[in-house]
Amino acid sequence: MAAMQQPDARSLSSLCPEFITFSPRDTAKSWLVQSRDVLCAQIYGHLASYVSRIYCLGPDLNPQNEDLLSQTLLLAPLEWFLCGGEDPAVGLARLEEAQAPSQLCGHVFKVGEPTYSCRECAADPTCVLCMQCFLGSVHKEHRYRMTTSGGGGFCDCGDDEAWKKSPSCQKHQPGITDSLEDPLSQLSDDMTARCHSVFSIILKYAVDMLTWDQEEQLPLGLEPRERADTYYCMLFNDEVHTYEQVIYTLQKAVSCTQKEAVSFATTVDRDGRKSVRFGDFQFCEQAKTVIVRNTSRQSKPLRVQVMHSSVVAHQCFALKALAWLGHIIGYSEALRRVLCQVGLQRGPEGEQSLVDTLMLSDSKMWKGARNVYHQLLMSSLLMDLKYKKLFAIQFAKNYERLQSDYVKDDHDREHSITDLSVQIFTVPSLARMLMVEEDLMKTIIRCFVDHLRHRDLQGRFQFERYTAQQAFKFRRVQSLIGDLKYVLISRPTEWTDQLREKFLEGLDTFLELLKCMQGMDPVVRQIGQHIEMEPEWEAAFTLQMKLTHIISMIQEWCASDERVLTAAYTKLLAALSQCHGGFTEGEQPIVLTLGGGHTVETIRYLVSQDKVSIHLPVSRLLAGLHVLLSKTELAYRCPETLPLSELSPPMLIEHPLRCLVLCAQVHAGMWRRNGFSLINQIYYYHNVKCRVEMFDKDLVMLQVGASMMDPNHFLMIVLSRFELFHVFSSVELRKRYSRDTNKDVVQQNNTLIEEMLHVIMMVVGERYACGVGQVHPSEEIRREIVHQLSIKPMSHSELVKSLPENENKETGMERVIDSVALFKKPGVTGRGLYELRPECCKLFNLYFYHYSRADQSKAEEAQRKLKRQNGENSALPPPLPPPLCPLFASLVNVLQSDVLLVILGAVLQWATEPSTGHWSESMLQRVLHLIAMSLLEEQQQIENSSGDDDITFNFTGKISRPVDGSSNSASILSLLETLHNAPHLEVHKDMIHWTLKVVSSNKTMRERSASTSADTSNTHTHDQALRDKDKAERKRKAELARARREKIMAQMSEMQKSFINDNRELFEQSLDDRDPPVTDSAPSMVPEVQVCVGPGRGGPNEQQLVTCILCQEQQEVRGHGQAMVLAAFVQRSTVMSQNRATPLPHPEHHDPLFSHPDLNCGTHTGSCGHIMHASCWQRYFEAVQAKEQRRQQRLRVHTSYDVENGEFLCPLCECLSNTVIPVLPRATHTHSGAQLSLEEWVNLTTQQVAALHWNVRRLSTQSEEEEEPVREVCPAPEGFRLDHTPSNPFSSGIKEMLTTFGTATYKVGLKVNPNDHDPRVPVMSWNSCSFTIQAIERLLADEDRPLFGSLPCRQDDCLTSLCRFSSACWMSSPLSTVHTHCTRLLAALLPDPQVQNTPCILDVDMFHLLVSSVMSYSSVQCLDQSGRSTLDSAHLHLLSLVTVAHLVQTLMTSVTSGEVAMDQDSGGAEKEEEELTFLLYNNIRTHLDSLPEVCSGWHLLRCVKTGVLPFLRSAALFFTHLNATHTPPALRVPGLGHWEALCSYLSLPSNLLQLYYTHQPLMDTLIQRWCCHPGVRQALQTDSPVVRYPRESNRLIELPQDYSSLINQASSFTCPRSGGDKSRAPTLCLVCGSMLCSQSYCCQTELEGEDVGACTAHSALCGAGLGLFLRVRECQVLFLAGKTKGCFYAPPYLDDYGETDQGLRRGNPLHLCTDRYLKIQRLWRHHSITEEIGHAQEANQTLMGIDWQHL
Repeated sequence: MAAMQQPDARSLSSLCPEFITFSPRDTAKSWLVQSRDVLCAQIYGHLASYVSRIYCLGPDLNPQNEDLLSQTLLLAPLEWFLCGGEDPAVGLARLEEAQAPSQLCGHVFKVGEPTYSCRECAADPTCVLCMQCFLGSVHKEHRYRMTTSGGGGFCDCGDDEAWKKSPSCQKHQPGITDSLEDPLSQLSDDMTARCHSVFSIILKYAVDMLTWDQEEQLPLGLEPRERADTYYCMLFNDEVHTYEQVIYTLQKAVSCTQKEAVSFATTVDRDGRKSVRFGDFQFCEQAKTVIVRNTSRQSKPLRVQVMHSSVVAHQCFALKALAWLGHIIGYSEALRRVLCQVGLQRGPEGEQSLVDTLMLSDSKMWKGARNVYHQLLMSSLLMDLKYKKLFAIQFAKNYERLQSDYVKDDHDREHSITDLSVQIFTVPSLARMLMVEEDLMKTIIRCFVDHLRHRDLQGRFQFERYTAQQAFKFRRVQSLIGDLKYVLISRPTEWTDQLREKFLEGLDTFLELLKCMQGMDPVVRQIGQHIEMEPEWEAAFTLQMKLTHIISMIQEWCASDERVLTAAYTKLLAALSQCHGGFTEGEQPIVLTLGGGHTVETIRYLVSQDKVSIHLPVSRLLAGLHVLLSKTELAYRCPETLPLSELSPPMLIEHPLRCLVLCAQVHAGMWRRNGFSLINQIYYYHNVKCRVEMFDKDLVMLQVGASMMDPNHFLMIVLSRFELFHVFSSVELRKRYSRDTNKDVVQQNNTLIEEMLHVIMMVVGERYACGVGQVHPSEEIRREIVHQLSIKPMSHSELVKSLPENENKETGMERVIDSVALFKKPGVTGRGLYELRPECCKLFNLYFYHYSRADQSKAEEAQRKLKRQNGENSALPPPLPPPLCPLFASLVNVLQSDVLLVILGAVLQWATEPSTGHWSESMLQRVLHLIAMSLLEEQQQIENSSGDDDITFNFTGKISRPVDGSSNSASILSLLETLHNAPHLEVHKDMIHWTLKVVSSNKTMRERSASTSADTSNTHTHDQALRDKDKAERKRKAELARARREKIMAQMSEMQKSFINDNRELFEQSLDDRDPPVTDSAPSMVPEVQVCVGPGRGGPNEQQLVTCILCQEQQEVRGHGQAMVLAAFVQRSTVMSQNRATPLPHPEHHDPLFSHPDLNCGTHTGSCGHIMHASCWQRYFEAVQAKEQRRQQRLRVHTSYDVENGEFLCPLCECLSNTVIPVLPRATHTHSGAQLSLEEWVNLTTQQVAALHWNVRRLSTQSEEEEEPVREVCPAPEGFRLDHTPSNPFSSGIKEMLTTFGTATYKVGLKVNPNDHDPRVPVMSWNSCSFTIQAIERLLADEDRPLFGSLPCRQDDCLTSLCRFSSACWMSSPLSTVHTHCTRLLAALLPDPQVQNTPCILDVDMFHLLVSSVMSYSSVQCLDQSGRSTLDSAHLHLLSLVTVAHLVQTLMTSVTSGEVAMDQDSGGAEKEEEELTFLLYNNIRTHLDSLPEVCSGWHLLRCVKTGVLPFLRSAALFFTHLNATHTPPALRVPGLGHWEALCSYLSLPSNLLQLYYTHQPLMDTLIQRWCCHPGVRQALQTDSPVVRYPRESNRLIELPQDYSSLINQASSFTCPRSGGDKSRAPTLCLVCGSMLCSQSYCCQTELEGEDVGACTAHSALCGAGLGLFLRVRECQVLFLAGKTKGCFYAPPYLDDYGETDQGLRRGNPLHLCTDRYLKIQRLWRHHSITEEIGHAQEANQTLMGIDWQHL
């Protein structure tokens, strides 16, 4: 500000004349001689004198004037004082130059600005770089995350603690000048004292005013001399009331318009407060009363204060003063240090510092004041490392008070001082210092627990009866967990005794929190009646999810120090014992006995009857620490320090086992009556967001207990909790159910057995947690990826969602993904996919513990399919397991325990009896999987052993003996051999065979050293016999299948012969009706030379048959037949606009007869190509109207089509349509003898036009009833009858459809109401035909497609119908009207003095002129009754004249002086063309001397050919579809180099200049008249842009390759209506590149009497109602069509994994995909945006509920 140019005297006098003599320098000098006490009084007096005379002088504030005056009168004297009377522009600049470059960047982020965080080097995700630092750092080559800032944070470049490595960019590298010297040494003592004085005075003034709570009085020393009775009614912001409520209330309270109310509401939301009324106290108090009364009915009222204008004025300047302080300290580190001292300095009697005062008053301030002082704190205290530490201490001391104020407040956290915790707690050194010195960890947790006071009788949290206010409070309290996460996010590498002590104290407090969660929200199974009201469950799971990373980080902290881990483990064990209350208290003990003499004592507890809770955080944390004991080997090295002997394994497993049983019973359908709340809890229990600290830890706890117990005892307790003990303990296992047993009970028990078997599998087999199994941490994530990709190929985002994230939002996937998967890049649609490497399929485990049942089914199907493709058998055996850690080594004994063998044998025994239905195939499959796991475990132990003494696992031997030890029962092995050949188990045969094979292999390995060779031979013989038996069985089945196929084929052959014999006559007749083959000698039906226009044109005259899509009736297209129509969609278009600055024409006064060459707004017609009877379509449309009328009465919602505007969906393809085009027959072609030359035709046409003029004058005099008739002789040529009325060749139905489509084109094209009698109706039809053809021609050229043969049938049929309709539409209009159009059109070519206001040749699009002239000329030709057939000749002559006019037009506009010197040697024929072109150009220059001089014709010829080519191609398309002529082969191949073929097809000479020189006398006359038109000279001499040929094809704007560049551009965009406020939703127009402020009240404008958003308003101007936008903050493309239609479309930006990131949630770097952007461009240029919107809205009904007009 010091560098700001001081305003001159005139500007000051114009603002406030009495201040003109004020001198900041003199004022500062008078202050310099005063003592500090007097200085404060004088500055306060100065402020009291001037502030209230600058600010808040009336209802209409002028911020620019206020800022100018405050800078000159208030701030400038302070700057002069700081510099000791020296000019601040010099003194402050000297300070800035003397300052060494800072190592810290400190750039404060704006709202929406891009931020970058390196995934590899950042200490945590909050450590970010600004764009400039990122581009200058090494991190741009790393894996990084890109996000948009919410505003308020700053760049961490140069902060060593924020980065693991490479903390600085090139600009902020620490230099040799960096030292530890005090920055204050840069200032003199006098300046330091002055700075201290000014800063303390101004900061205290600002703090006093911002925390001032009196509405009428000012602090001592600031009272004004005169006190006026002027007040403001000040409205404050809250986060409770909506925009609509505030707007409505203000309209009633202060009697303002809606626009004013919207402006008030916008300012209140942005700044936090706004004055809504100015006047005396009573006047303002009245408004306050109305506002409070209207907003207090449903919630707390809006906060309103009536404040004296002087108080408001000083508060406004206080904000200005804080911003000034932030600006001043930017000049020098020393100034920043002084301000930090002033801010944190306590009062003389120990009063709190100014910063403390601000912090503690934060919740009382409005949003604008908070933001300003937060910015000052960040730019001062947080940028000075010394005072950042002191500020952090004060922040921690006030933490509980600040959080309490925040919870009671209703403002978002980003506007609260508590949000600064992220800047403090994420600094590891500060966080640990605060933890040690201020008990920060304990404080945060205690503060959190204190706010959750709703408990049950056992002291557990209870959320069920939360009121709305308590739920709101709970949401705000969750921010405390985020602060705790910041404190713990960086674990220490070095521990001190103090840190250990404080951490363990914090852990004690955390355990109190977990004990309040242990067992919360218990559930009891509902029996009989369904639960009446769903209980609250979301709050508890929200708390669990928030604490998940905290619990994981606490485990990491414990793992980093053995002493801490030991102490923590002891504390956890004590806490768990305390939670369970001695485990058996109040529960009846029982004794369980199972076969083999195994007995275990447990408690009587049934999950299906008693209370059970899914929340067990204490148990799970203990499980995590137990694994860490194994991982760190502390349990082996120092067992004496651990209370392992105090562990009670049954107590450890009890509650986790109950959770798993609950899940099993829910899957079995036993808890259906408990509603969806329990289902949702089970879902999240297994969900990736919670499972790490819920399901996974419960499983670990079961493994802990099983490893410390007798395996038989463990399994007996599992059977008891699954309520299956009676099933497997019965004397006769086969008779476990009586005949009267309920089928539901059987099914439930089967499901429970399946789930129990799965639990046993997981307990023994899940060894990929470090500490349970001997694995590397990366192997766990690798296994997760393998099993996810075993289901199906997945995109990167799908994989990330399926994997758990750590506290840094990292999954670790990138480290291992390449070793297990192959990446397949995406195409124009879709996304990149990872596919599992074939060699990794062997790692697949069908019963992977993170699979849901659906996932397991999909994975099984996919893997079996893959095996079939590879020719392998379908067995899916488990993979080889990794070895267990010593602490868990005894887990394998579960697999060979007696109880498990009983269970396995029972299931196999049941499976031998297929008719019982008391077992399931899934149960058998799990049993086979368990057996396979046991065999593999045995196999590994045998392979790794050195002798028989080392082998403790003898599963093969145990399954070879009877299960219960008696000789009557079968062994498991014999049961397997029995099942191997069971016909009802064909699907399991491969798995059983694999199992038997491994059994045999294990036996062989065991007996290899001890057995004789004979025994080995017997084993091989047995194995071979099994294989032979299996092979014979397969062969037998194959033979049966082959015989059955042969039998079926023989039957089909016999039936075919019988059918042919029965219908022999029909077959013979069909053979006779075949056409004879075509030979080379047959004459060709296509003429050798094809032309599409002129007397020589031809075309097929075959019958045209079409089928109605509604009634399926076939119909011939005839003029007098039943009307057939084509569904069509007409829309306005600016796709070909050459000048978007041109405003769209006024609909009522626009004359569309002559289209301007810039094609600013055209009318495009498209069609889906589906044909209907007109009558069928009318009935269909009436039915649609009736249905939509009923729908609107019921639902009152928008649909994808607007029936009131004639829109409907095609009955077949549901393509959006708004009219129908009549399908007309081809015009008959008549040949005549002599043809008129061009001169003859011009003379004849001139006479015909003169006759039409004469007839108009005659009719006008007759209408005026003049006494004397016109005596002028009629100049009509022979046979031209003015009184002739041509007959209409069409039926009434076709006439009606002609009117229907003509009116629709007129209505949409001009955006007016329908009017059949408007003379512009036929003109709009001709224009639509012209524009549509030109748009298609440009598309074909730009896409390098052939002119003919490459259009889809729908476009081809649409063009044919459109051209034929345009040639016939004049018949439905008054003949005189069409004659008038024709004479005006011809006057543009053949100047006619009787036609006024004819545009010049440069203001006419020649193709539009050609089409309109050809179409309208038929109305003149029909009056010629001489017998001459001159219509084809007339079309050719019109084409010739328009072509010459276009040549002249091109030469006038497309030759520039910078290009005329180019020349090249050419051949003979081309040389002649160049010379003729050169002569024509010079001829034109004789009339227009402003054209540049040209030395050679080579460039002129190039200009002519390239400029005229689009016109010729469009003409060829037009006449081909009009006359239905054959197209030459040369034009059916790609390329633009078919000049000769194109000219020949149009009956034009290949040297177009011959058109001029063959008829030079006539042409010279015409050219002279064209050039002498006054509009030509004016257009060429003015600065207005002239259209050059060929017209450049429009394309969407160029987008940057890196999306962050776009975000950076948008971050600097300010709302044009909000006084420099950052736009919340910056939106980029892809058509013109304008940046808009979308989706906000501030930028709404009125369009056709309705308030619309910026995008809707812009699309009306830029795209004639159609808009393509890129919402930058959301990375989302927006399509708009009108006010009620819109959809979101995938953006063209992809990450490295081929995926879009709508909403920028993932943060991967995004880069432009050219192919996808071209696809969007093709949609736009094909005029398919509206169709895309329609399809999107039909597919997604939620899109219809969006108010698109407000975007």
